[in-house]
Amino acid sequence: MSKKQRRDIPRFAHPIIETHCHLDYLEPDDLAEELTSARDVGVERIITIAVSPDNLDTVRTIAGRENRIYCTQGIHPHEAEKYSPDVARRIREGAADPRVVAIGEIGLDYYYDHADRSIQRQVFADQLTIAAECDLPVVIHSRDADEDMRKLLAEHLENLPRRGVIHSFSSGLELAEFALEAGFMLGFNGMVTFNRADNVRDAVAITPVEQLLLETDAPYLTPVPYRGRSNGPRYLPFVAEKVAEIKDTPIDVLLKQCYTNSERLFFNSETAEGTKQEECA
Repeated sequence: MSKKQRRDIPRFAHPIIETHCHLDYLEPDDLAEELTSARDVGVERIITIAVSPDNLDTVRTIAGRENRIYCTQGIHPHEAEKYSPDVARRIREGAADPRVVAIGEIGLDYYYDHADRSIQRQVFADQLTIAAECDLPVVIHSRDADEDMRKLLAEHLENLPRRGVIHSFSSGLELAEFALEAGFMLGFNGMVTFNRADNVRDAVAITPVEQLLLETDAPYLTPVPYRGRSNGPRYLPFVAEKVAEIKDTPIDVLLKQCYTNSERLFFNSETAEGTKQEECA
């Protein structure tokens, strides 16, 4: 599709919360432009995600620049072999920051296997424990690891009253059903617009609207009709539009519910008031 054929980004009446992106991957000038463009299409708040020891502080710095930006603290399974007691200490300390709304991005990735699987499982379990200690929800990455994901979550459920979200959901329906029954939310992004992503659309179809979250995972997974460009929160309305279509729900109804879901999971009263505990260990 040529640039001339691409339609404008829709602007809906209800605001949207971007629940998962990586603002630190953008250059400063690009970041400033992206934040302006996102605001112009109704993206009210943005959560930028930590993935490694190298960006634990970076995402907090970005979140500290604007009231509408929040962040997480955690180590991605790709980076699991960089985890250490010192990194765990930094995550705990960072989690006390009032701009931090979750522990993540944590989980298992058996597709790329950038880290030993046994180490991934141990690091994931340890960070689930940190989330429990800090009374924070978790932001989970899961790829080709459905069985171990179910097992580890089941082992930690009773200590995770805040639950969390399996973001960028593309796993099997069995994992989706387990997570939903356990009280987790599922996050969906531009993949819902991809021609060959019937599995993602099937997962959207079985997810109650009360457990849906919207995200971009920017700068990755740009939705149609802008696929091929670097992604950004500005494209979130396309994700919302497609999810509403799959759920056969009016867009304003879907946006209102997803906004409520995001508020409930990430922005509880303590976080909103900036009164989080100073330590969580």
